[in-house]
Amino acid sequence: MKEKTEYHSIIISDVHLGTRDSKAEQLIAFLKTTRCRKLILNGDIVDGWALRSGGRWTDAHTKFIRVVLKKMEKDDTEVIYLRGNHDDILERFLPINFGNLRIEQEYIHETPQGDYLVVHGDGFDSVTTSCRFIAQLGAYGYAFLLRINRLYNRWRSWRGQEYFSLSKTVKARVKSAVSFVDRYEDQLHHFAKGRGCVGIICGHIHTPADKMIGDVHYLNSGDWVESLTAIVEPEPGVFQIVDYEAMSLIADQHLAEPDDSEALPARPVPVAA
Repeated sequence: MKEKTEYHSIIISDVHLGTRDSKAEQLIAFLKTTRCRKLILNGDIVDGWALRSGGRWTDAHTKFIRVVLKKMEKDDTEVIYLRGNHDDILERFLPINFGNLRIEQEYIHETPQGDYLVVHGDGFDSVTTSCRFIAQLGAYGYAFLLRINRLYNRWRSWRGQEYFSLSKTVKARVKSAVSFVDRYEDQLHHFAKGRGCVGIICGHIHTPADKMIGDVHYLNSGDWVESLTAIVEPEPGVFQIVDYEAMSLIADQHLAEPDDSEALPARPVPVAA
């Protein structure tokens, strides 16, 4: 039996199951290399918006659910699912608590350094909270951009070139997008301080981050559409962002494995700060 990488907790967000661009297979490969006491699914795991408008549910999406359930049963992993804006249908049923599964609005993660507030983060996006119709139009626009990106990257692959993210380039270069991220992070910083927390962990904007904003530790898990990143906690209070691309040579070996196969040893590589 091969040893898996042990973590105190793993935090992922924005998997967007039900969309064509969800990288569920890569996430499954990552999860098969790990064991954790706590798995926090921080919103937009299932994309209800996409499914209501003709989205695509694949075998890989079902397999991801099975992998999570198997971790709960075999590894005795506690799973905490926090609702996002794309799976906001859960809000009317919260909180839900049975066995090793908790579904909540937000979560306080205790560490030796102090409490971290874990929340998806859409509540700090004024477009999402005030103009739902515009937010949904933005989601359609993002999906269209990803579709163009798929075609463009097929051409790049044919030419032997690396993957290129059009949406990440737009976010990095358009001043209004950069300004939005700055305002978003600043609001989360003030919210965490108001709740007496030393840190805040979120997703939503598909931009991984690990930095101090004032005296608050701000972490963003990114997404499993383009960034393919997660937050891991090797020991209580120590957080790292891990990047699937950096460990893909190892994790790709697991894509074809059956559900009951044992994972090869792998230690994800932290993203440089």
